[in-house]
Amino acid sequence: MAVTDLSGTSPDPAVTESRAAAEMVAELAGLDALETFPEPRPPLWLRAWSATWPKLMALAIAVLLWQCVVWSGWRPEFVLPGPATVFETLRELVGNPTLWDALGTTLLRGAWGFLLSVIIGVGIGLLVAGFPVVRTAVGSLITGLQTMPSIAWFPLAILLFKLSEAAILFVVVLGAAPSVANGLIHGIDHVPPVWKRAGRVLGARGLNAYWFVILPAAGPSFVAGLKQGWAFAWRSLMAGELIVVIANKQSIGGLLQTNRDLLDSAGLLAIMIVILVVGIIIDSLLFGTIERRLRRRWGLMAT
Repeated sequence: MAVTDLSGTSPDPAVTESRAAAEMVAELAGLDALETFPEPRPPLWLRAWSATWPKLMALAIAVLLWQCVVWSGWRPEFVLPGPATVFETLRELVGNPTLWDALGTTLLRGAWGFLLSVIIGVGIGLLVAGFPVVRTAVGSLITGLQTMPSIAWFPLAILLFKLSEAAILFVVVLGAAPSVANGLIHGIDHVPPVWKRAGRVLGARGLNAYWFVILPAAGPSFVAGLKQGWAFAWRSLMAGELIVVIANKQSIGGLLQTNRDLLDSAGLLAIMIVILVVGIIIDSLLFGTIERRLRRRWGLMAT
């Protein structure tokens, strides 16, 4: 028995087929509309300005608050000089080769110390994450070392290595390596088990499982550990250069100590600004770049 519509006539099979095809096209169009496409990236100058103006705004607010404290007369100006005096001293320092020699020495020490910290921290992190016996033995010890103030290691470092580069390097490594190890351990511990099973199904076993599944999945936590490790290394290095003064070798910490001895508050604050700027630049250019690439790879931001 033929099916009739409300008008009493049988529908044309061709019309019915075309109507079904139109409905299917509409449904597919709706599904296509659900797909998201990354927006085109803005030009380089706009991205640079977007990343710079918040920092400039924060700097302006900090300088304004600093000037207000100076105007309040809380401390004499020879003890707490204003921003104009300090920035003038900083301009003179930038033109002085002594600053660049000191900065080169400090950055070289920091690079070597951080590199050794990464090597040691990664080795310890892999051992702790891979072997339960090692985790039971030294897992909590790593956290204890991480929370220990770096300055507490210097008496032992001076006894072991005298006033030498090795003493500074010893404290920098002890300050940074636990953070690197804990970041890697935390990342490996939080890899979803289904990813590991999927890797085994695809043939990733043993070292291949670590290289292709576990370590990439632990990447964000590991980068966070690297950032924290660098922060500890930089702080430990500054403390070390204040305490362990090596003759005939300029450093940023040595310039800090010299300005303090000479009661040069403007020079002291200028060197502190240099330390702050170096930390911001390294975080933005090195770790910021690594974080952005990881976020793009994980689909957390537009590629």
